Amino acid sequence: MFELFLPFVIGIALGIEPVPDTNGTEVAEMVPELVIEEGSGDGLEGREPEPQVPTGKYTTALEVRPILAMTKSNWVAVRLYEGQDLVYFTHLLSWRCGLWDVRYGINGEPADTSLLMEPCNTEFATPNAMIDVATFLPYVTLPPDSVQSIYIEITYDDGTTDFAQFNRNEVLIP
Repeated sequence: MFELFLPFVIGIALGIEPVPDTNGTEVAEMVPELVIEEGSGDGLEGREPEPQVPTGKYTTALEVRPILAMTKSNWVAVRLYEGQDLVYFTHLLSWRCGLWDVRYGINGEPADTSLLMEPCNTEFATPNAMIDVATFLPYVTLPPDSVQSIYIEITYDDGTTDFAQFNRNEVLIP
């Protein structure tokens, strides 16, 4: 019962109006503006927003946006490990099925580097599970103590974007 009610609560929180679908039940519908500049070089040009129908599997922007908005302080982490800075993107990758792209910049650089993300595993009960971490590492490796700040931009599968910036001391883990 709760799983049927949750999308409506999320929709109301996001200002999404319930609309009747073809069989008379109400579903949340959102038609966002696609904010992708032509010629931006990010590979997203001309991409159409994906349908935003709640699935209960957290594979759409409609479902993952509220979670990522509430947990923005967890988007990245930095760790000095074995003589290298590791920048972890595990949290974002755990909700990647509602995302098209994660880009980042280090130490004041623009978010020009795209993070390689494993495709959604829709054939499994948990599509966001990270299965191939050998090919799709949840972190990037940089020289020791070189990461002082991280700028992140994400693009949801409805074409909308969000961003955050973190100083090293805000996301440093032991």
